[in-house]
Amino acid sequence: MSDQIKTLVDNAVFFLSSFGPISGVLLIYLESIIPILPLSVFIALNIITFGDVIVFLISLFATVLGCTTSFFFFRYFFSKKFRKFYKKDKVKQIEDLMKKLSRISFTNLTIILALPFTPAFLVNIAAGLSRMPAKRFLCACVIGKAFMVYFWGYVGTSLFESVTDITVLLKIGFMLISAYAISKTVSKKFDI
Repeated sequence: MSDQIKTLVDNAVFFLSSFGPISGVLLIYLESIIPILPLSVFIALNIITFGDVIVFLISLFATVLGCTTSFFFFRYFFSKKFRKFYKKDKVKQIEDLMKKLSRISFTNLTIILALPFTPAFLVNIAAGLSRMPAKRFLCACVIGKAFMVYFWGYVGTSLFESVTDITVLLKIGFMLISAYAISKTVSKKFDI
């Protein structure tokens, strides 16, 4: 079994390296839009292929690009239809949820996006359908995704061992506290 996995990884690394960093960008971009794709695996493959620093930048750029694509797609093509649907059928719970999403604080949104296991596609869709300001979403996405990409790059392929290691859990906690502190500072400075 381990030989098959090694062969699969070697083939994936060969494929990625033959197309260059654009293949890494495309993988991460698609993951941000298609929810069943595994971001952690793609970041690990990119690290093996291209190295740590370049992968961080590639992954951050691609995931932010994918999230904003999804956000604006739902904002411009579905939000009006969605509002008509829930107002027409008087679905009070959905209307209340959309109002809450529109008012979510910049800091809370940043933390949600920084959490490694948050389903980003749902956050992108919900933010796009709500009346959340695009500036708030984009800034939170850049800050939150930077920490999330760092997490997946740090954990890499040893997810189970990392999650059961207390030092890794402490680093994750530190990462979330850092995301919180940075988002508070940015929020005050830019009035987001």
